[in-house]
Amino acid sequence: MATTLQKQVAFLREIDQLKNVVRQSPLLDRSRRENSAEHSWHLAMYALVLVEHAAEAVDVQRVLTMLLLHDIVEIDVGDMPIHGGTSAAHQAQLEAVAAQRLFGMLPQPQGEDMLALWHEFESARSADARFAKALDRFQPLLANIFAGGGTWTENGVSMEQVLERYGPVIREGAPSLWALCEQWVIEHFQSHPAPR
Repeated sequence: MATTLQKQVAFLREIDQLKNVVRQSPLLDRSRRENSAEHSWHLAMYALVLVEHAAEAVDVQRVLTMLLLHDIVEIDVGDMPIHGGTSAAHQAQLEAVAAQRLFGMLPQPQGEDMLALWHEFESARSADARFAKALDRFQPLLANIFAGGGTWTENGVSMEQVLERYGPVIREGAPSLWALCEQWVIEHFQSHPAPR
């Protein structure tokens, strides 16, 4: 029977694989695509720096924890980009199975607590989760803007699609961030029109 420490170390070894999951979003210098571990770390920094822009009062510790946990499932299912055309229901099903496996590696109640936070993030049923999800949309939007279009250009994404896919989530969790994003998006597409 594995000890608490053995289970925790096994989990920590398993999540090292997140460093190998390459995302669609480029680094701002366009030298390569980011990996999911880098994305999670960067989102944690976004939460620390931008917490004052949350739509409601949030517990930044819970937000940080959600952001560090939210993409661990990509170890099993990979990155499923917002512009990739994957069915949301199918993606949710695959990710739920992955979350059960990965957080199930931990001793209880630690694993159950992390799984509950992961589900809370996914359902966006709290102010903490809504702010975390807003940041999860804000960061790749910023990357696309400052990388000259990034995945939007690669996937032929229109301004309307960007406004529709990013807007509601960012606006709900951090309205002031959305005001800035909306301005960036309009300016970007005015200077880089999407192909027809």
